[in-house]
Amino acid sequence: MRDGRCNEQTEARQFTRRALGLGAGQVAIFAGLAARLYQLQVLEGTATAALAQGNRTRQIAIPPRRGRILDATGEVLTVNREAFRVVLQPRRVLDAGELRDELRRLAPLVGIDRDEQERLLLVAARYGRERPLLIAGNLTFDQVAALEVHSLEFPFVSVESTWARTFAEGLGTKASAMAHIAGTVGAVERAALDDDPVLRVSDMRIGKTGVEAGMERELRGIAGSAVVEVDAHGRQVRLLRETAPREGRDVMLAVDAGQQAHVMERLAQDKHQGCVVAIDVATGEVRLMASLPTYDPLALTGAQSRAAWVALSADNTHPLLNRAIAGLYPPGSTFKLVTALAALKAAVLDPKEKIECWGEVTIAGHLFRCWNRKGHKVSDLHKGLRESCDCYFYEAARRTGMDAIAGMAHELGLGQTFNAGIAQQKAGLIPSRSWKRFHSRTGWLIGETLLSGIGQGYVQATPLQLAVMAARVATGRAVVPTLLKHNKARPAPEFAALDIPPAALAAVRRGMVAVVNEPGGTGQSAGFDEGEVLVAGKTGTSQVTAVSADHDLNRAVKMSERDHAVFVAYAPASAPRYAIAVLLEHGGGGGANAGPVVRDCLKLLLDQDAARAKTPAAMGRSSAGAGPNAVTGAPG
Repeated sequence: MRDGRCNEQTEARQFTRRALGLGAGQVAIFAGLAARLYQLQVLEGTATAALAQGNRTRQIAIPPRRGRILDATGEVLTVNREAFRVVLQPRRVLDAGELRDELRRLAPLVGIDRDEQERLLLVAARYGRERPLLIAGNLTFDQVAALEVHSLEFPFVSVESTWARTFAEGLGTKASAMAHIAGTVGAVERAALDDDPVLRVSDMRIGKTGVEAGMERELRGIAGSAVVEVDAHGRQVRLLRETAPREGRDVMLAVDAGQQAHVMERLAQDKHQGCVVAIDVATGEVRLMASLPTYDPLALTGAQSRAAWVALSADNTHPLLNRAIAGLYPPGSTFKLVTALAALKAAVLDPKEKIECWGEVTIAGHLFRCWNRKGHKVSDLHKGLRESCDCYFYEAARRTGMDAIAGMAHELGLGQTFNAGIAQQKAGLIPSRSWKRFHSRTGWLIGETLLSGIGQGYVQATPLQLAVMAARVATGRAVVPTLLKHNKARPAPEFAALDIPPAALAAVRRGMVAVVNEPGGTGQSAGFDEGEVLVAGKTGTSQVTAVSADHDLNRAVKMSERDHAVFVAYAPASAPRYAIAVLLEHGGGGGANAGPVVRDCLKLLLDQDAARAKTPAAMGRSSAGAGPNAVTGAPG
């Protein structure tokens, strides 16, 4: 009996100890839970509430509609049309294999091939599962209908309405004529953390080239936002609140699309690749910027836009290149304006001084030839410019030195880009002694100064820069070009005077008038009929290869090795209104081939000005353009 009672007491004590241990454990667990709940709900309540809210809701940036681009007459060039796209929502429940299967099943409905599916898989891997994946854009009505019919089979797929950028319909040849200026839009390649959140929206489009990129901030507008409730799988349940986006502002260009189309047709007559840039010297407005060949911008906005882009990119004539701002060429003898002004400013050359030219000159043991193998006998500045004597400018460059020439080139707008409202400008190259030391172990050579003095050697410029140079020589002011039309809200600036002696400018201007209007002038083909407007200009022949350097053989070499034809000018010479630069790739002599294009373009601009001045509507209208409704003066 006693043993049994002892066992019972022992078991009771063990049970009691176990019960106490279990109770203590439960108390510890509940105390830990209470402490954790206190931490989450009281100490970290604000942070955890935000996390919980973030799991329940999602904030989405709403892209704004881009502003329109208009030409100088108010004609609309680029617009936004409604389009549809298919998007795979955040893929929290889809691994790589499931995503591949989802794309394979979607492919026949939206028209994506195997290569595109593989590309989408790479994009999905790069951006992770939290970001929507754009499957296809520019859906047709039939594709949208098919997706709606099969919507239950694709719970993570949605069809969204969006805006697609395109050129306006009915423009005809104006569309391709303005394609380089207006530019293109494209996907955001990489958005920084401090960028506009709308840049991380699937299929967001921003300006890539032309004015679309140069005026991106104004055209883009301000994004809106929406807060939506989502389920555990990340799918949208309902809209909680929304802030509407603010549409981008319209941009009005200074270029008349009709005039631009006429100039493109004129360039095409000679069957040369090339470009034309014309500037209003009083305001800096670029009135013409034609680059040939061009492309049809409507081909880059449809369902086949990717294939069209690939084809254009592979074209060896480079139709996507705006030669006016991104084509780099030796300026040839047009650069002699720079050398002349630098020599006159440095007082190392008197305009009346005679310099001999017998077709060649030997300096530092090297032979430098004049384009005229028979020589110009003796030349002063006037004759040197009129007949473009190389030997005269070899001597002018030797006396002046490269650093002074480079300084004058920068003063005239070469070797730089401009805040002109258009992207992808190239700065070109104006060499100097310091530049040579930085890029080469050898020092600067006197022969390099001579070649640079006639616009060859290392010197490179864009046609836009050459037009600016002509405008600055014509006015004596630091004219800055702009593709945007001025108005009351954005008046034309007052350009500062150049640091060039007025007498030097006057001497060079007289030489430029002689180039076009005196016997022996190399640019007489740019002249108007007697009694009409007087044109001042300077021809140039831009050397392409060593073979083309021999001008006696220039007609014998094949087209791809011929010189470029260059011509800069302004008119009227007595009261300059327009400055112009024309470059014809492999066009041979500047005077013979580029001169007629200069004449025809200047005549087009001046005749239209005269016609507008005769219309009653022009009497009370400001020459600065239309009303101030838009950032650049789009009419109300």
